[in-house]
Amino acid sequence: MLYREIPLTALPGVAIGHAQDPEAATGCTVLLFGPDGAPAGLDVRGGGPASRESELLKPMAAAGAIHAILLSGGSAFGLDAAGGVQQYLEERGIGFDVGVARVPLVCQACLFDLGLGRAGVRPDRAMGYAACRAAGTGVLQTGNVGAGTGATVGKTSGMARCMKAGLGAYAVQLGEVRVGALVAVNALGDVYSADGRRLAGLRDADGVFRPDSPGAEDALLGTTEVVENKFTGNTTLGVVLTNARFPKAALCKIAGMAHDGYARAIRPVHTTADGDSIFAVSLGNLAADQDTVGALAARVMAEAIRRAVHVPGVPGAPGLLDS
Repeated sequence: MLYREIPLTALPGVAIGHAQDPEAATGCTVLLFGPDGAPAGLDVRGGGPASRESELLKPMAAAGAIHAILLSGGSAFGLDAAGGVQQYLEERGIGFDVGVARVPLVCQACLFDLGLGRAGVRPDRAMGYAACRAAGTGVLQTGNVGAGTGATVGKTSGMARCMKAGLGAYAVQLGEVRVGALVAVNALGDVYSADGRRLAGLRDADGVFRPDSPGAEDALLGTTEVVENKFTGNTTLGVVLTNARFPKAALCKIAGMAHDGYARAIRPVHTTADGDSIFAVSLGNLAADQDTVGALAARVMAEAIRRAVHVPGVPGAPGLLDS
C-alpha cells in the first residue's frame, strides 16, 4: 500500500469528545471544529434517519462551514443533545454572527439504541455539553463509548440474536493527504472482513455466533414475503475527515463515495430499517484530487467499521472480546 496508518487525532482542526451512560447503554460523540468552523457535506442512504440541521449541508444552502457535528444515541429523542453543544459553543463566543448573537451551527445524526439498556434514558442537553467538555486532541477512546455505547449489529432476527458493536476509527496518510473515519456501527446487517468473512452479527438460535453460519443477509433473503415492519433499531453514523481543501458540494460527493465502505463491510446495508448517514469534513487547505480522497474515504470507513465490532459485550448483546 502507498498509504500508511496514522492516528485519527493526527487530523488537524478537530477536537473529539464522548459522554455516555453505560448502565443505560446510550451516549454521544461530538466533533468540534473551532471558532471558524469547517466546510462539511452529508450523504444519507438509509431509509430511517434522525437528524438536525442536515439541510445546512446541502450544496445550495448558504452555510459554508459548521462548528460541530454530534453523533448520538437515543433515536429522535437524542436530538435534544445538540442544545448542549450549542450552549457550550455560545459560552465561548463561537457561532455564525447574526448581529444580535452568534449562532453555533451544529449538525447531528442519531442512531436507535433504545432496545438495549434503559429505553427511558437518552442523550440530552447535559450529555451533549459533557461531551464538549471532554473533547480533546489526544488519544481517542473507541469501542463502547460515546455514540457507540448502545450500538449493536445483526438484527434481522430481532434483538435477541444481535451482537455488540461500538465506535470505530481509522485514518491513513497518502503523501501529504490525510483521510480518516469515525463511525458508530449500529446496523441491521452483519459486519464482514476484507476477505468476506463474517466478523460479527446475527447469532444462531442457540445464542452462539458462528462466522460460517447463515447471516443477517441470508435471513433477509430467506423469503420474499412482505414484512411490513422489520424495525429493530439501527443506523450506522460515520464522519470522514481530511486535511484537503474542498467546498461543500465536493464533500457531499466524498461522503457518497465513503458509503462504498459501508457496503464493503456491512451486509445488508442502507435498508429501510437503517438511517445510514456519512458526514465529510474539510479540515485543511491542502490541494488534493477529490476522487482520490473519496476512494480513500471508502477504505478508511470500511476498516473503521471492522474495528468497531472488536468490543466486549453487555447484558443482552455479547461481543467479540468476551472471554
